[in-house]
Amino acid sequence: MTDPLFAPVELTPPDIAPYRRGNTGIDHVTSLTADEPGPHVVLNALVHGNEISGAIALDALFRMGVRPRRGRLSLVFANTAAYRLFDRQNPYASRFIDEDFNRIWSPELLDGRRDSVELRRARQLRPVYESADLLLDLHSMTADTAPLTLCGQTGRGRDLALGLRYPAWIVADGGHAGGRRLIDYGAFAEMEGCRTAILVECGQHWRTETAVVALESCLRLLLGLEMLDPDLAGPRLKTRADPQRIVAVTDAVTADSEHFRFTAPFVGMEVIGRAGTTIGWDGDRSIRTPYDDCVLIMPARRVKAGQTAVRLGRIVG
Repeated sequence: MTDPLFAPVELTPPDIAPYRRGNTGIDHVTSLTADEPGPHVVLNALVHGNEISGAIALDALFRMGVRPRRGRLSLVFANTAAYRLFDRQNPYASRFIDEDFNRIWSPELLDGRRDSVELRRARQLRPVYESADLLLDLHSMTADTAPLTLCGQTGRGRDLALGLRYPAWIVADGGHAGGRRLIDYGAFAEMEGCRTAILVECGQHWRTETAVVALESCLRLLLGLEMLDPDLAGPRLKTRADPQRIVAVTDAVTADSEHFRFTAPFVGMEVIGRAGTTIGWDGDRSIRTPYDDCVLIMPARRVKAGQTAVRLGRIVG
């Protein structure tokens, strides 16, 4: 098996400089408004500077001349400072500058005094996200895992993921011990309400197919909301025969030591048939599956103490 840490970079990062000025007064944010009323949809890329498939998807939408048929559509390139440092010879180095942009979405951090490149950018973008009715956050993964949608823990997040009919895997989870994600921010995560955010992990970071998944996810969302001309989007969609399956996360395994190791080169979405199966070691502590047919979700390839090593889930639909 190819080591995912040394996977080839098949994608070419697009030049996003033409989109810097945008039309909102915030760098790399463009909002397009239709005459007919409708939801405000935010398509978000580059939460991590080395996850370039989302940037490719937004660039493709700009080049297609996409305009919403109703409502408002905002295209956001998030951590552009990290993206500018992307180097295909060292592609992991530009994930972030100071800290993970996707672990800082709590009022305590955003309203606090602590400073970082990512916090400054988050504070700039906060009004855009807070005005969104629907947010689609585009990501990718280290391992060559099948694409999946993280829908949070709300029923409306799950319904939105099912409405896309793609990707095949939907994961309902509560986030990470290391900090709050954008899709868990504020009203997005409230059990009562209507504002909704989902995150699509489009595949391995730099595979050609990952950018295809990112664009298709955007198009399917906009088509389902009747915000996009079907004649424009239809030719770019692929037929997906696989039924969707929903996995509810029950456990998040957080590494206690720097000596965490898995028992096999898991890539994610493996179903471990028997409860009590050892899947890893955290120092001398055995990590075992808590129930039959346990799904391993996004096992980390570089496990650090205090960070999520893997999430465990049960198939519920």
